[in-house]
Amino acid sequence: MAASNYTDDSIRTLEWNEHIRERPGMYIGKLGDGQSPDDGIYVLVKEIIDNSIDEFVMGAGKKVIIDIEDHFARIRDFGRGIPLGKVIDCVSKINTGGKYDSEAFQKSVGMNGVGTKAVNALSTKFIVKSFRDGRCKEAEFSKGVLVREEKECATTEKNGTEIYFEPDANIFKNFRFLPAYMEEKVWNYAYLNNGLSLIMNGKTYVSPNGLLDLLQKHVDDSIRYPVAHFKQNDIEIAFTHGNQYGEHYYSFVNGQYTTQGGTHQQAFREGIVKGARDFFKKDLDPSDVRNCIIGAVSVRIQEPVFESQTKTKLGSTTVAPGGAQLRTWIVDYVSREMDNYLHKNPETAKALQDRITQNERERKEIAGIKKLANERAKKANLHNRKLRDCKIHLTDVKNALNKESMIFITEGDSASGSITKARNVQTQAVFSLRGKPLNSFGLTKKVVYENEEFNLLQSALDIENGLEDLRYDKVIIATDADVDGMHIRLLLMTFFLQFFPELVEQKHLFILQTPLFRVRNKQVTKYCYDEAERDKAAKEIGKTGLEITRFKGLGEISPEEFGQFIGEDMRLETVILPPDANFGKMLAYYMGANTPQRQDHIVANLRAEAVEEL
Repeated sequence: MAASNYTDDSIRTLEWNEHIRERPGMYIGKLGDGQSPDDGIYVLVKEIIDNSIDEFVMGAGKKVIIDIEDHFARIRDFGRGIPLGKVIDCVSKINTGGKYDSEAFQKSVGMNGVGTKAVNALSTKFIVKSFRDGRCKEAEFSKGVLVREEKECATTEKNGTEIYFEPDANIFKNFRFLPAYMEEKVWNYAYLNNGLSLIMNGKTYVSPNGLLDLLQKHVDDSIRYPVAHFKQNDIEIAFTHGNQYGEHYYSFVNGQYTTQGGTHQQAFREGIVKGARDFFKKDLDPSDVRNCIIGAVSVRIQEPVFESQTKTKLGSTTVAPGGAQLRTWIVDYVSREMDNYLHKNPETAKALQDRITQNERERKEIAGIKKLANERAKKANLHNRKLRDCKIHLTDVKNALNKESMIFITEGDSASGSITKARNVQTQAVFSLRGKPLNSFGLTKKVVYENEEFNLLQSALDIENGLEDLRYDKVIIATDADVDGMHIRLLLMTFFLQFFPELVEQKHLFILQTPLFRVRNKQVTKYCYDEAERDKAAKEIGKTGLEITRFKGLGEISPEEFGQFIGEDMRLETVILPPDANFGKMLAYYMGANTPQRQDHIVANLRAEAVEEL
């Protein structure tokens, strides 16, 4: 093998914007086209709004206006406005900003001065305006390069900053903003900032009661006791217990929604257990205390350390206000407030005790069949080959979660065979169902161990004890696009929402979109995902030699073709819960007692609604 020509010319020094554009994932996570709520284009909007929220937290401005259309976003706050002489520097020079001064931004989300610059570098059009004390400064950039600078001028606008940007379509392929995906984020800003009004596309979002409002929007009448809510400087918590399996948390640091949790969420969980043990004076099993909990925690700390630029998990053991260790501070506060509250509210204490007792009884009941079920799962995996694992896990004895790993859940030998032959064996696993799964709505978790399909699926994902041991970052439901396939999708989504809702809440569950049509002649082949794409492709190709094939099922797609649909351009729809979702009621409607009206609704709307609403 010839030695590479490694010379002085091989060494490159990139400009700040070049580095962001060459490595965008380092700054905003995955790119995507806007079809997933955690695609990078929404991170761009969030980075700008975060700065506006920081202004509000500092006592400057009580309103933020957000306008979002298909290909642009505009954010106008009424804070202090960027100092006019530093407007250009603040949006185009890395490591430049006011957040290094802890007195100016005591508890900011963005401490590294990167967010706005990333938005600038990744936009074909980026306009910044600062209004300050009757004066205005405006500048325009393209891909991080200054293309227009206006002189300071007089203005009648109120103080504040306005940012307009259009993401670069060369980086975000075929992107489109879906304002509905921003709604959850905007609501969270409102919950965490009492007194702030956010106006997005003309709709106003406000929350007078913070995390109490958040939880009350996500629970129904089946909760065991009214939401308990406590708040003091730098920490706010709320919790109740319901009837849904698993643990449900909404955790925040300095206004940032930490979807993956972290130090503060773990401390909150510990505090709940300690509070219950202190009150009941009993060494309760932690799982019995926390199962079916719905809780929220928000903390504000100086200079938080997150595990990535997208800030979805707090990784620091930062000292809390007053100098205490963060974990200790949260555990002590939660347990103390919980203990006091239970003493003052005996009806709540009795309801919590009943929930814990029921959890304990179910746990012991399951323990009786668990060993046999686990042995059956191991035997089935070895001999029945329901799980065709990926090499990442076959070679990793720890079976730890790998961000590149994914598993396709499919039904039938032909479909699983096509995916198995076409997959990337390094990162993609396949789990083959046998027929339609059981409708698990309203059943207890005991059925997971008694039903072979559910037990094997649980074992394959390794989620028996929660998501801590989840083996795949993406759990992908891959079924036919006909009514039977849609029904299987809904049954699987019901299973996960009923017993492992965290999988959905943390956005690990996806639907694989495969083409419905193949349009081709001897020179060109195009795959189309709906009738509109089919008609467009047929028009572009022309009538000469035109052949249109409709795929009736995944098994009809050859492995060679299938490889194109589960590679880099794979189309996935994230199974998400809308901001005001109450999945207990949703499951009762879709999967409860049958009615002709419900049957008609499901057949007519399943593709459009089941994925979007669940």
